[in-house]
Amino acid sequence: MEKFLETIQGLAETSGIAGMTWQQAVMIFISLVFMYLAIKKNFEPLLLLPIAFGMLLTNLPFSEMYHPELFAGNAADVNFSDVLHKGGLLDLLYLGVKLQIFPPLIFLGIGCMTDFGPLIANPKSFLLGAAAQAGIFLTFIGAAVLGFSPEEAGSIAIIGGADGPTAIYVSSKLLGAGASIDVGVIALAAYTYMALVPVIQPPIMRLLTTKRERAVKMETLRSVSKTEKIIFPILVTIIIDMIVPSATPLIGMLMLGNLFRESGVVERLTKTASNELMNIVTIFLGITVGATTQADKIISPRFLQVLLLGVVAFAVGTAAGVLFGKLMYIASKGKVNPLIGSAGVSAVPMAARISQKVGSETDPTNFLLMHAMGPNVAGVIGSAVAAGVLLNIVPLL
Repeated sequence: MEKFLETIQGLAETSGIAGMTWQQAVMIFISLVFMYLAIKKNFEPLLLLPIAFGMLLTNLPFSEMYHPELFAGNAADVNFSDVLHKGGLLDLLYLGVKLQIFPPLIFLGIGCMTDFGPLIANPKSFLLGAAAQAGIFLTFIGAAVLGFSPEEAGSIAIIGGADGPTAIYVSSKLLGAGASIDVGVIALAAYTYMALVPVIQPPIMRLLTTKRERAVKMETLRSVSKTEKIIFPILVTIIIDMIVPSATPLIGMLMLGNLFRESGVVERLTKTASNELMNIVTIFLGITVGATTQADKIISPRFLQVLLLGVVAFAVGTAAGVLFGKLMYIASKGKVNPLIGSAGVSAVPMAARISQKVGSETDPTNFLLMHAMGPNVAGVIGSAVAAGVLLNIVPLL
């Protein structure tokens, strides 16, 4: 009988209930909220759902699926033998984040699904995509003023690009062992704001534009030849590498995927990269990013500061795009609708759809979607270039 009672006591002491802390309980509740938003409200479900479940797994007591101490420091500091022999399932998958493998593969899939035609047809869209990156660099300065290290400030600032894979790529390269925030914090903030694009952008767009500007109907874009579409990804890769080599891993994979799409000779590769590979990497990326959101990193004043700076970065980027659109409206004597400037952030194609939605509220016959896709895909390129710039300048500070 005594042996039986000792066994029962041992089981009770090693149960999840006995090991549960209030911080873990809070994080489990947050993960359930995110699952609700993904399933019920359809907020970026392809990423938010695996992130939320990864958050659940990592905060369950004694789950032993993810060990942050194995990844302290930069990728060069990781002891791969310890990860392989002592790590759990999520530790093994997290290597794809730590070694910057998953984000470029996501860009490969995005390239296969993206039509650069609207950007090629209207090269001025590049300016709108560049203007929308202002939120990144202004937030970088603001975060540094608030006491964040250059590495932390760069990781927070990239949230303004509204591009989750880019945010993960930059933060995984910049954040080391001594950082007060980690990749999970940055990724969670980035994907939260990507999901909230329909909430954040429209008020800013209406505030900064007049009804007359929002009603502008733009001329139909010219048709783009197949030759132009094939040359474009090759040329962009070369030019960007000549200017910002640090951006090449992201831009190179994005353009490779687009070349697959436009060449028309590798249909199987295009389908694989945009479907099977993209889906597999999305699952792994989401669940491992969720696994890094442990209670001690999320339930802290630092995380609230990251959230605040993230929304500032995104709002400033949106506003900068719209204001530059207004400048183009004036320069073109009313031929450019400023609303398409808000699509200069990298949330493809959601930001372009928001431009269309706000424009159609003023005039239901106004179709801005294809015009907004130009700045939108320019924003993808712009955010990757901004990431390369940050990776270059941060070590110098």
